[in-house]
Amino acid sequence: MNIDKIVFIMAGSMVLISLLLSRLHSPYWLWLTAFVGANMIQAAFTGVCPAAKIAKALGAKTGRAFD
Repeated sequence: MNIDKIVFIMAGSMVLISLLLSRLHSPYWLWLTAFVGANMIQAAFTGVCPAAKIAKALGAKTGRAFD
């Protein structure tokens, strides 16, 4: 599995988890969704993605988006 897929899985999972937690626990969990979205926008403009850096450090193969 390459870094691109790992990043998409992590971002999608965090969004779904925060939505579930906001429904079951507190609407303040939606701030996590906002953070994930803001981080994705920031990564699109700067090319810097913390999740991609972590995956690369753990030995994942690079994909096309985060070379």
